Amino acid sequence: MAATAPVSEPLTGTGALGDVLSDLAASLPHITVLPPSAETVGYLDDAATRRARGDAASGPAVALPSTAEEVREVVRAASRHGVTIVPRGAGTGLSGGASATADQLVVSTERLNRIVEVAPLDEVAVVEPGVLNSALNEHLEAWGLFYAPDPASYEISTVGGNVATNAGGLRCAKYGVTRESVLALDVVLADGELITIGHRSIKGVTGLDLVSLFVGSEGVLGIVVRVTVRLRPIPVARRTVSAFFDSTAAGASALSAITRSPVRPAVVEFLDGRTLANIDHHRGTDLSGRGGSLLLIELDGYGIEEQFADLRDALEAVGGRVTQETDAAAEALWALRRGGRGFDERSWFAGGDIAVPKSRLPDVFAAFPDLEQRFGVEIGAVAHAGDGNLHPVITKPIPESGDPLTPPAELHDAADELARLALSLGGTVSGEHGIGTVKRELAALELSARNRAAQLAVKAALDPFEILNPGKAL
Repeated sequence: MAATAPVSEPLTGTGALGDVLSDLAASLPHITVLPPSAETVGYLDDAATRRARGDAASGPAVALPSTAEEVREVVRAASRHGVTIVPRGAGTGLSGGASATADQLVVSTERLNRIVEVAPLDEVAVVEPGVLNSALNEHLEAWGLFYAPDPASYEISTVGGNVATNAGGLRCAKYGVTRESVLALDVVLADGELITIGHRSIKGVTGLDLVSLFVGSEGVLGIVVRVTVRLRPIPVARRTVSAFFDSTAAGASALSAITRSPVRPAVVEFLDGRTLANIDHHRGTDLSGRGGSLLLIELDGYGIEEQFADLRDALEAVGGRVTQETDAAAEALWALRRGGRGFDERSWFAGGDIAVPKSRLPDVFAAFPDLEQRFGVEIGAVAHAGDGNLHPVITKPIPESGDPLTPPAELHDAADELARLALSLGGTVSGEHGIGTVKRELAALELSARNRAAQLAVKAALDPFEILNPGKAL
């Protein structure tokens, strides 16, 4: 963590940013504010845009409030001087939603990291946005409860980041995305006012559903400073099941067998042939030796042996080689699913986050060979197959004369074509990563003019001077 600049030394910045930094130093010295410097370079962007940044010499100005009231004070100061704000969690986002420019003020929620309350009889917890997913669940174990949203980055991502992007993750198949686990929010608006929306109770229909509006809004409507989340009982048992298939096509086609069965797994992850080969190359494993694609499944709850028997019968009937994994083998497989893929520095790559109705997943995988041939790229994908969300990775080797920071147009074109394919199948250009800056052009393909106008009107009503995260999401 960069050191706090002493109050006796002026915080540097130019124009309106310089004014707001001086204002904060003079009138609110109890709030940690870091001036633009080499020490704040890490706050320039998120995981999506970090590689393209190159070697930046200086980062943005950063405010590190520790309480909701301090967030309000920072927002008021920025608003007075017309300085725009970039709200930031842990920076693990994959859409450029936390990227900042030199004239903006980053407001980090990393110090708002308290678990305020756990109410086991209500099955709710109240937390600040900087609480890590993993830390929350470790804390909840004592009550036999857990917070369901489970992004692959759960060890380093925050609850506030989950809320900002309506994150999903692996357990979506059974427990839904973040929106299904958020009951109420405390939000600081663009003028510094603090409002509470939603209900502590599971049911509540008074007024419009503003919680659903703010969940997934990527910081353009307000800064979340407290979250009331719904909790679930830790299942009495969990079981990992693997099913290998001869090819990607065979595995993708087999997904419908799960839907037709009486079993509803907590997690259904599909890894295609290219993904298995990638993991083998980077981790020294031999997944490809077991098959050409993999369905990795978690069952939970009562009657787990009966669940396994029904699932095994359904998958073996469509060509799956089904194994009930040991605890040690399961832990290794889930670790490979979450972090086993690697990226060759000698290749350009582009990611994706499309979603389609889960019955159309085979159509997406079937389109990869044609797209590879048309654009001269390679495409592999993992999928949250239980809800139709795919994360394709598009790669192309960098020639000796190529610039690693300047990918060729064909990567962008292939990604756009995948997005168009998802839309044609009744899907979306972003299932859980958000729009940020990276996918605004793709969002325009999905949203009608009237739809977008309505969203911009909501933004204008809450943030008329576009103080909060301008140029993102909408």
